[in-house]
Amino acid sequence: MQDNVTVALDVMGGDYAPDEIIKGAMLAVSESASIKVILVGKEDVITSRLSEYNYDGKQIEVLHADDVITNNEAPVLAVRRKKNSSVVMALNLVKNGEADAFVSAGSTGAVLAGGQLIVGRIRGVERPPLAPVIPTINGVSLLIDCGANVDARPSHLVQFAKMGSIYMENVVGIKNPRVAIVNIGAEEEKGNALVKETFPLLKSCADINFIGSIEAREIPYGGADVIVCEAFVGNVILKLYEGLGSALIGKIKEGLMSTTRSKVGALLAKPALKETLKDFDASKYGGAPMLGLKGLVVKTHGNSKANEIKNSILQCLTFKEQGINEKIMDHLGINED
Repeated sequence: MQDNVTVALDVMGGDYAPDEIIKGAMLAVSESASIKVILVGKEDVITSRLSEYNYDGKQIEVLHADDVITNNEAPVLAVRRKKNSSVVMALNLVKNGEADAFVSAGSTGAVLAGGQLIVGRIRGVERPPLAPVIPTINGVSLLIDCGANVDARPSHLVQFAKMGSIYMENVVGIKNPRVAIVNIGAEEEKGNALVKETFPLLKSCADINFIGSIEAREIPYGGADVIVCEAFVGNVILKLYEGLGSALIGKIKEGLMSTTRSKVGALLAKPALKETLKDFDASKYGGAPMLGLKGLVVKTHGNSKANEIKNSILQCLTFKEQGINEKIMDHLGINED
């Protein structure tokens, strides 16, 4: 039996806020009776949209927030000054135990800063990484870190590997996940100073399945289940991954529509092509959790639509059900008492 989970949702953040955010919340509560969503944002805006839906009032609550943190604001300063913003108020619900998780498609900087400043790190976790699941031809891989810690140290990457392994095994269901560090070659002696220093530390970890280095070209082929790197490299990989995928799909569509003959072929191939491309639809995997915090913080894409918001909310249920934070503390030998 699944535990009930309360998710604080930033309704005002994202390119398609508030409509797609609220729609995603409605989809989530209709799919699971174990989910309650607290919609945090401008109350008049939210209530006007809610009038369009039929829903269980026990699963939806509205919390008014006067302010919104935008992408062009300095994240730390905005979090400290805008106490009545949707991001800060929602994060405080998690901090105070009134919500189990926080989901936002808003300012990444504000979410990352607020996660650490308000929710706080689990004692013993050096740096909480942002860890999105990315599609591969063999399923999915976890890219950790993709945006939270640009200047990471070797000890940080070792913790990323351990936390990522726990997440992949317990949330995604991959037993004994393969862990690799991003490098410019397969040889152990290759890489920059950070990779060279981290490699032997990962190699000596008996509690992870470390398989060595992974080059960027191997990532789409599922060369590893947990891909470890510092945030600068991870963010470049993620953005190139997303951009190249979108560009290729665009070129395929353009080619299929270029002649009458290709249009006929496209019509015949459409069902198979649509089914194949489903596997590379990142929205079905939800958002990127910020691992190592005292509560769950999930950052979704800024351009998230309802389906990704729904899946980001539902992944919070699995996170709690599997006791990910407790497993992280146990695995790292951390005692919060």
